[in-house]
Amino acid sequence: MTEQEHKKLGDTLWRIADQLRGAMNADDFRDYMLAFLFLRYLSDNYEAAAAKELGPDYPALKEDDKRAPLTDWYAANADDTEDFERLMRRRVHYVIRPEHLWTSIAEMARVQDNELLSTLQTGMKYIEEQSFESTFGGLFSEINLSSEKLGKTYPDRNAALCKIIAEIAKGLKSFSTDSDALGDAYEYLIGQFAAGSGKKAGEFYTPQFVSDILSQIVALDGQEPATGNRKHIDSIMDFACGSGSLLLNVRHRMGAHGIGKIYGQEKNITTYNLARMNMLLHGVKDTEFEIFHGDTLTNDWEMLRELNPAKMPRFDAVVANPPFSYRWTPTDAMADDVRFKNYGLAPKSAADFAFLLHGFHFLKDDGVMAIILPHGVMFRGGAEARIRTKLLKDGHIDTVIGLPANLFYSTGIPVCILVLKRCKKPDDVLFINAAEHFVRGKRQNFLGDGTDGKPDHIGKIVSTYQHRTEELRYSRCVSMAEIEENDFNLNISRYVSTATAEEEIDLAQVNASLVDIDKRVKAATAEHNKFLRELGLPLLPS
Repeated sequence: MTEQEHKKLGDTLWRIADQLRGAMNADDFRDYMLAFLFLRYLSDNYEAAAAKELGPDYPALKEDDKRAPLTDWYAANADDTEDFERLMRRRVHYVIRPEHLWTSIAEMARVQDNELLSTLQTGMKYIEEQSFESTFGGLFSEINLSSEKLGKTYPDRNAALCKIIAEIAKGLKSFSTDSDALGDAYEYLIGQFAAGSGKKAGEFYTPQFVSDILSQIVALDGQEPATGNRKHIDSIMDFACGSGSLLLNVRHRMGAHGIGKIYGQEKNITTYNLARMNMLLHGVKDTEFEIFHGDTLTNDWEMLRELNPAKMPRFDAVVANPPFSYRWTPTDAMADDVRFKNYGLAPKSAADFAFLLHGFHFLKDDGVMAIILPHGVMFRGGAEARIRTKLLKDGHIDTVIGLPANLFYSTGIPVCILVLKRCKKPDDVLFINAAEHFVRGKRQNFLGDGTDGKPDHIGKIVSTYQHRTEELRYSRCVSMAEIEENDFNLNISRYVSTATAEEEIDLAQVNASLVDIDKRVKAATAEHNKFLRELGLPLLPS
């Protein structure tokens, strides 16, 4: 499917969402829309695998009965279904019963079957509890099919679901629905819903162009970026993964087999479910990723609480877009937490450095971490100054990238990307001031990628990082001595100012020019008075 067709599919689905949600909150409707898109993907993938396994025995779709063809096979082979499902668990890692497949559900919606709602409820419960080898409990927990937002009575809710599903099925019918297409449509809808969610969007969405910068940075060789991309990333973590788009962006950059395992953590239950769906929708097998629902700051994840250094998990790459200046309540015990004890605790008013130190703690010695932060962490005093100073003195801050304002749906403030390494080679810090390099949009600004006649802002940032190039009013490698002279303040404009110097004025030249002009005025006046005298007219003052 071409990029234009991807966009057309996304636009079609968004138009359906806009038409059908009625008075329902956009965030609520998002969960229904994306869940049904997810079910469509799982079903298509499952039916394609079933057809391959059963070969000639796979039933044909009947004109008068548009339910999933597997319905007939199950009816005719009742004694073999258990073996078949065992085989499918090995092949695609999950099972969906024929009556719960999208083809059957869409047909029920088309004929307005009164049992659609209860069938969906049973199907979603089965997928959560029995479908996958690894349990996906609560995957649909935020999709309340009994909600009065759908209707006050069962028939009302059933009718609403019939309408929604029938329209989605009709919208998808004319498009290819391979995993890439549906995955891209899912991402597109997340972006569209984020655009209407304002500050809430920060919980689940990192703009694609910002995500592109982080993913390209961590895909490069950690120690020698100039040599190009690394061949393989054994493991990657995003401890505030939202809908998982940043992790998927890195996977796309590295290729389907370029990452060993993906790890993510998300505190918001709705967004956590979005991330798990998003992974599966993009063809990531359930054995290839692990998303944990829990609080990063209190380190709820048992896997990350391992105190034995030999057993503690470490990651080749860490990426994150945590909540900006999040208020938190660190306990006294946290001062001795292995993540923080060498640096101190971030202030209660802003957990930015707490998030950073959490991710950095689990970074491999040759790994790379790229994190999005508000500019304040670069120059604020107190506890943040102490943490910043130690990170700099220990040689862990590699690059500071200043981005333009108004790039995010959730905030208009300018943000920065901090690149950290445990063992970095350059004995300086690269500053990139890209604050004035953007394309102005109607509501949000964005970064060009070199297509459609736009400047390649993304490519320039990544290339500057990769080759550590210096450019007047854009980038500069700053020695640790100079940073120390500035009390370890990393305010980007201190080191790379975008201001254009005023042109120096040569007073002697200006004076000579004025003397010359005065001479010419006097000569012209004398010439003019000569004519006035001949005409007997009053003379001009000389």
